[in-house]
Amino acid sequence: MNLIIRLLLNALAVFILAYVLGGVDVDGYGSALIVAIVLAILNLLVKPILVILTLPVTILTLGLFLLIINALIILLADKLIDGFSVDGIWIAILFSVLLSILQSILQSFFKEDKNSYKSNA
Repeated sequence: MNLIIRLLLNALAVFILAYVLGGVDVDGYGSALIVAIVLAILNLLVKPILVILTLPVTILTLGLFLLIINALIILLADKLIDGFSVDGIWIAILFSVLLSILQSILQSFFKEDKNSYKSNA
């Protein structure tokens, strides 16, 4: 159930950012949900391989190259999904950063308070 809520929140974040940013277009909330699913799969399968292959560059740039990797993942999702488009690498970097921030904000609203389940024994 937690996975479904996170995917729906990520789709909402994609939909909001597509509305706010000029260089990102999503056809509708259904396409935003597909983008959230594809981004989750790409982050699970492709991103670790890219991180390992570019580890020396990432170390030299003190981790800033991870922004480029995130942008490449978003551009790959752009190529895979018909209802989603990103205009360029700079928009993809901005979209990536703002998506991470918005996902954190949205997920903090639905985060369970683990201290409320403790007993007073």
